[in-house]
This record gives sequence, structure tokens and C-alpha cells, in this order.
Amino acid sequence: MKISSILVAQPKPETERSPYFDLASKYKIKIDFIPFTHVESVVGKEFRKERVNILEHHAIIMTSRNAIDHFFRVCSELRINVPETMKYFCPSEAIAYYLQKYVVYRKRKIFHGVKALSDIADVLKKHKEDKFLFPCSDTHNEDVPELLKSLNINFSEAVLFRTVSSNLSKLAKVNYDMLVFFSPNGIRSLFDNFPKFKQNQTKIAAFGVNTAKAVIDAGLKLNLSAPTLEAPSMPMAIELFIKNPDKAPQILLTKPELKPVVIEKPKKEETKKAVVVVEKTATKKTKAAKAVAKKTIIKKVSKPAAKKISKPIKKAAKPKKAVKKISKPAKKATKPVAKKTSSKTKKIQKSPKPKKALKKKSKR
Repeated sequence: MKISSILVAQPKPETERSPYFDLASKYKIKIDFIPFTHVESVVGKEFRKERVNILEHHAIIMTSRNAIDHFFRVCSELRINVPETMKYFCPSEAIAYYLQKYVVYRKRKIFHGVKALSDIADVLKKHKEDKFLFPCSDTHNEDVPELLKSLNINFSEAVLFRTVSSNLSKLAKVNYDMLVFFSPNGIRSLFDNFPKFKQNQTKIAAFGVNTAKAVIDAGLKLNLSAPTLEAPSMPMAIELFIKNPDKAPQILLTKPELKPVVIEKPKKEETKKAVVVVEKTATKKTKAAKAVAKKTIIKKVSKPAAKKISKPIKKAAKPKKAVKKISKPAKKATKPVAKKTSSKTKKIQKSPKPKKALKKKSKR
């Protein structure tokens, strides 16, 4: 089935550089953006019923832009001044930079991961003594609370906004070849608006593990999902599906169980038997076969390795000969010195000859 129209359950991108627009122009596909859900804020009076004191907390976990917007909205409604010493923990850099809308980024202690809050689990452990606040919606994901519980961190949840299904009555008479969802709330909104919805030949794409599970739990067929190594983004996953629907990217819904690998060391008796077998087969074959058999024997038996190591140690002890050679010329050098000194002594002994000459002069 050729894909000619796609409905994305998200607001339309604000920038023209979105990969969805490149995908539409490249394959001549009509792509519409209609959010299936919208957010309703929790009023300050309703928030007081939760009995959560914001100023008792030392750190805040911000997992989305909606959480940031509604947190500072509630603070302004209740006239709460957030102290400068407040710490902020975000799953990604993009969400962390969004805090610039409300706080001076450089003057605050802000920590962020790469893609998920679990990336900074070590940083969270260092701040165990602090009390954390988790602003969220009424249908939030349980990954963050489970992570905080596993790290033994004291935290409290604060429902600041609600995710509500949007009115999709305009789509009653419109058919799309593919529907793209980004949250389980989108699947819920689909059935809230169309209780008798039937998939038929419509392809369904899901982003994230929880969204993919919601599609399957609703009794629908999941045709492609992301992120994967081949398709880290949804536009890339859609492009791969268009090229080859049979090799559509799919994410793992369950984590594979990793069994510990036990490596047993071979026994000495087994290695000896293996060597004997190789020697017998080598004697029956040609010289080339013998050479191959010798190589295999060296690999299997660990004894030749010890011989190779011991040889250079014996060679290293040979410098003693060099010491003897150096000592011999030293003795030779001392001999001529002794001869010279002896010759001088002889000359000195012969020095009394001038006395005879003096005697001759006196006779005259």
C-alpha cells in the first residue's frame, strides 16, 4: 500500500526546517498536524487541596515544558517566590534551556541528562539529603517515580495540569493512510472520539515504548515504531517504512533477559588427549599437513608459551662475559706503568757518575 497521507497527533512545528516538511516534499505526501490532546491547568485553589508546600522542597524535577510552565504559573498565583538556591533536574538539555524563560540560567544549579533522567542517576544520589518535588500531570509516566524510589530519594508529586482528549469531530469523514502517535493519551483520545474505530488498512506508528504498548493493548496493529538504532526519530522511521514496508523499524517492548556466561577452563587431561590425536593424524599426511598440525598443537598446549618466556631470561644473564673483557685490558694498562717507573729508578741509581769527573779535575 502506497502512503499518500499522514496524520501526526502533535501540534504543527513552528520552524520550516522540520524533517516532516522535507519528507512531504521528497515523497509528495500530505502531512497534517492535529493534537489529539490538550492540557488544562490546575487552579491554585485546587492545588492547595493537595497539601504540598513548595518551599519545603530543595530540588525540582522538570520532565517537560508543560511542567515548567504550570509550576511557575501556580507559584505566581499563590504568590510564592522560588528561592535562588532551588535546584533543577531535567532529562534533556532542551528542557533545561527552557528554564531560561523563568530563571537566570547561569545563576541556578541546573542538571540535565542526554535523553532520560536515568542518565544523571549518579548526580541524584549525591543530593539524597534534599527533598524533591515532581510536578506532573494526572496521567504521568511512572518511570520517574520508580527511579526515585530505587535511589531512596525523598520526593512528593504535585499534579499541576491535566491531559484531556481534544475534540476530533472534524476528522469523522477524513481518512488517512497512516496515524502517528506520541503518547498513550493520544490512543485514548482516538477511542474517546471514535469508539467504533476500526483500523482496516490504516498504518499506525508509535514513538516510545509506552505508546507502542498502548497501541497493542487497544487491539490495534503496530506497523512501525521508534526510536531505534536505524531510526532514532519518527520521520526517519516513516521514510524507512515508505522505502520497504517489510523491514519497518520496531522497538523492543520487553527487555531481553541477560544470562551470565560461564567460561570453563579446559582441564589438563583433555588438552593432552587433543595433542595425541593431532600427532597421529599428522604422521599420516604430507609435510604441509605436519606443519599445520604443529601450529594447532602450539595453540592448544600452554607449555611452549613457558619456553618462549624462559629463553630471553637466560640470554639476559650473558653480560657477565663483557665484564671479564673489560677487566683484562685494565691489567695490561697497569704493566707498562710499572715498567716506566722501574726504568726511571734505574736511571736515578746511575746518577753518581759525575763524581768520577770531579776526581779527575782535582788531579790536574
